[in-house]
Amino acid sequence: MLHLKSEHLYINHQLVEQVFSNVEYVYAAYNSEQKQLLITPITSQWFVKMNKKPSQFLLKSRNLIGDKTVAIREILIDNDLPIHDRDLDYELIEKTELLKIKL
Repeated sequence: MLHLKSEHLYINHQLVEQVFSNVEYVYAAYNSEQKQLLITPITSQWFVKMNKKPSQFLLKSRNLIGDKTVAIREILIDNDLPIHDRDLDYELIEKTELLKIKL
């Protein structure tokens, strides 16, 4: 449902519907202690309060099914993370609409 390809985070349409619905932008922050990328819809104001300077990213449509991508190149480079294509493990916190993605 989630994978890294060409420095883009590919999100399956089912997960998009569940977490992001019609939102076009997301907040993202990398937690280096837990080695996790945290992503939530831009409508989640609590995220701004909990994370210092989260970055905003466009949630870009990839196909008619509803799959979306987020270009996370700057996060990968800034945190010296591997950029090779791969499937990613994640945890969804439904109550706060938060994706915790292991990088």
